[in-house]
Amino acid sequence: MSEAMRVAASLYNNPRYFSESEERIRRNQVRRQRIVRRQYFALGTIIAIIIFTLCFSFTTILSGAEGEDHVTNYKYYKTVTIHSGESVWSIANDNFDSTQYKSINEYIREINNINKLQSDSIVNAGEDLIIPYYSTEFR
Repeated sequence: MSEAMRVAASLYNNPRYFSESEERIRRNQVRRQRIVRRQYFALGTIIAIIIFTLCFSFTTILSGAEGEDHVTNYKYYKTVTIHSGESVWSIANDNFDSTQYKSINEYIREINNINKLQSDSIVNAGEDLIIPYYSTEFR
C-alpha cells in the first residue's frame, strides 16, 4: 500500500488497512529499504576507498622517486661585472650549464628576466649582472 493510501485510510479509520498483517508487511518493507540503503552506502564507501588507494599507489609509484645515486643541484646567483667587449651573450656562453637549461637562449632569457633587461638591451662596461648557476654543494 502506498503512503498516500495509508494517509487516506487513517483519515477514515478503516481497520482493513491497519490490520496486523498490513502493519507487519509495512514494517518489513521499511526494514528492507534501510538494509538496502546501508548496503549501497557500504558498497559506495568500499569503492571510494579502493579508488583512492589505487590513485595514491600509482601516484607514488609514478612520482619518479630519486635513487641513491641522485645528485642534487642547488641554484645560486652571483654578480658578474661586465668588462669592455663583453655582452650578455658572451657572459651567458661562459656560464651556460647544458644539464640545467635546454638552450643558451633559455639561459639568456632567464638572465634578462632577473636583471629586468629587454632582449635587445645594450649593457655597458662596469655594469653588474646577476646570473644563475648550479652547484652540488649546499651553501
